[in-house]
Amino acid sequence: MALPCAKCPSSSSRFAPSPPHPVLPRSSRCRAAPSLSSLDCLSRRLVASGVAARPPGRRNSCAFNMVCAQEAVTAPAPSPKGTPSKKSENNGSLTTAVPSKEDSSLTGFTAGGNESTVSITVVGASGDLAKKKIFPALFALYYEGCLPKHFTVFGYARSKMTDAELRNMVSKTLTCRIDKRENCSDKMDEFLKRCFYHSGQYDSEENFTELDKKLREHEAGRISNRLFYLSIPPNIFIDVVKCASTSASSANGWTRVIVEKPFGRDSESSAALTRGLKQYLVEDQIFRIDHYLGKELVENLSVLRFSNLVFEPLWSRQYIRNVQLIFSEDFGTEGRGGYFDSYGIIRDIMQNHLLQILALFAMETPVSLDAEDIRNEKVKVLRSMKPLLLENVVVGQYKSHTKGGITYPAYIDDKTVPKDSLTPTFAAAALFIDNARWDGVPFLMKAGKALHTKRAEIRVQFRHVPGNLYKRSFGTDIDRATNELVIRVQPDEAIYLKINNKVPGLGMRLDRSKLNLHYAARYSKEIPDAYERLLLDAIEGERRLFIRSDELDAAWELFTPLLKELEEKKIAPELYPYGSRGPVGAHYLAAKYNVRWGDLSAEHYPD
Repeated sequence: MALPCAKCPSSSSRFAPSPPHPVLPRSSRCRAAPSLSSLDCLSRRLVASGVAARPPGRRNSCAFNMVCAQEAVTAPAPSPKGTPSKKSENNGSLTTAVPSKEDSSLTGFTAGGNESTVSITVVGASGDLAKKKIFPALFALYYEGCLPKHFTVFGYARSKMTDAELRNMVSKTLTCRIDKRENCSDKMDEFLKRCFYHSGQYDSEENFTELDKKLREHEAGRISNRLFYLSIPPNIFIDVVKCASTSASSANGWTRVIVEKPFGRDSESSAALTRGLKQYLVEDQIFRIDHYLGKELVENLSVLRFSNLVFEPLWSRQYIRNVQLIFSEDFGTEGRGGYFDSYGIIRDIMQNHLLQILALFAMETPVSLDAEDIRNEKVKVLRSMKPLLLENVVVGQYKSHTKGGITYPAYIDDKTVPKDSLTPTFAAAALFIDNARWDGVPFLMKAGKALHTKRAEIRVQFRHVPGNLYKRSFGTDIDRATNELVIRVQPDEAIYLKINNKVPGLGMRLDRSKLNLHYAARYSKEIPDAYERLLLDAIEGERRLFIRSDELDAAWELFTPLLKELEEKKIAPELYPYGSRGPVGAHYLAAKYNVRWGDLSAEHYPD
C-alpha cells in the first residue's frame, strides 16, 4: 500500500488530525520539495501506517497538509484495534470510557471503517480568554492543517447570541500570523462556518441535552469524540462537568475536559475540586491546563538537558550554584484587581507556572518520554522539596509612582481592590530540594506585577572555577567570573550561555560574552502560541504537558502552609514603586544565600 500524503485518508491516529480529502492517484499527489514540515508529514504517516513507532508519550509535530513526501512508502495494511467507548458506573454517574493507548494511535477511521469527528465546545465562549486565546488557537491549528477532517467548534455561554453573532465576535480576534501560504480570508471563512453557538445555563442538564442534540446533528453518525474547554470560574466547574457528563458526553468515542486554572486556593479546596470532578470523570479525561508548559522554551528544557552531553553532567549541586525562576510584568492589574485580589501573585504565578518549570528543570531522567514517566519524576521533585518557610519569602505590593510626567496608580487605586488589601503583587522565595542531586542549591523564585520590564526566564548560575588562574584579571567582582545559562521563555525567546574570554589586544583583559541561540534569528518559522500546542495535545490524548492530580496535591502541600501563615498573621507587603525592580527585601533574600538576581544587571538582551 502506497503511503498517502497528509491530504489522503488513512488509518492514522485517532487522536491526530484526520486527512482532509479523498485518496488521489499517486501521480496527482502534491510534489513540493521536502521541507521540515513535509518530513513531519511523512513521519506522522509512517507512524500511522505502522512502518515506524511513535515515540512514547509525544505526538510528532503537526504537518502542513499541503505538502507530502515525493517518494511513496510501502507498508503492510494496518490492522487497528478500535475499542468503542462505553458508559461505566462511577459513583452513580455516567462517564465515557477512556480509550487505551493502542487506540490513541488511530484517527480519522476506526474499526469497521467508520469515520470519526471531533466536537470542541468552549464553555464560557463570551469571555476574554475564549476570545483572545482559545478561538485564535483553534483557527491557527486549522490554518496549519492540524485539526481533523471532521470537526466542529461550539461556543456555550449564558449570553444570548446567534451563530452569526458568535462568528462576528470570533472573526475580530483571528489573525493569519503564520506565513500566508493560502488566502487568509478564505481560511477564516471556512473556519467560521464550522463555529456554532448554544446559549444555556451552566447547571442545566436540559440545556446540555439540547447541546448534545446539536452536536449529534453535526457529527452525522460518525464516531464522536468530544472535548470541553472550561473557560469559566472554578466555582462552576463541577456543575458544568456534571451536566456535560450526564447529558452531552460521547456515546461511542472519547470525552475529555480541559480545566483552566486556578485549581483551588489551597490544599483543601483543590482536593474538593478534584473529588468533585472525579464524581463524573476519570483522571485520564481531565486535562488541567497550565499554558506555561506549552511554551516553546519550556518544552525545549528537557531537550536541552537530556540530549546535550555538555549540559547533562553539569546538572547537579557539584556544578550549579543556584537556579533562578523569574517572572515579571511591566503593568499592574489594569482593572482586573477584583479577580487578582482573591488569589495574589503566589497563587496566580508561583504555585503553578514557576513551580511546574522548577519540577521539569530538576527532575531525574525519566524512564521514557511517556507522559506518566515524566509526570512521575516531576512528582518526586515536588515531594522532595523542603517546607517553604516564611523567613525565606518576601512579599510586596506596588504603590503609585510618577515617572516622566506620568503618574502610575497604586494597586489599591484599582476600584475593584479594597483599600486595605494586603494581597501581594510581588513575591520572592528561596526553595530547596532535599535530594542527592540538589542538596543545598537554592532555587530562587521571583514574580511580580508593575515591574521595570516584562520577562519570564530561567537563569542557571554555575559555581566558580576552582583556583581560577584568571581571577585577578576580573578585579574583585568574582561573580563576573562565573558562567550563567539563561533560558528566556518570553519575550523574544532565546537560550544563551555567558562565558569568559580574552578581549583582543596585547594585554590580558577578560570579558564576558554570550554564546547565543536567538530564536528569531535562527528560525524563520514563527513560534506557535502555547494554547495551540496544548489544545492539539488534548485532542490527540497526549497528557505530558498537563498536570496530574497528585502533582497538584504536592504543589499545594508546599504552598498552603505559607499562604495560611501570611493571611493569619496579616503580613503587610513591602511597598515598591510602580515600574521599579521590586521591593528591596528581595535583594536581601538573595544575599542571604550569596546570590545576586541575574536580571538586575545592566545587560541588554542579545541581538
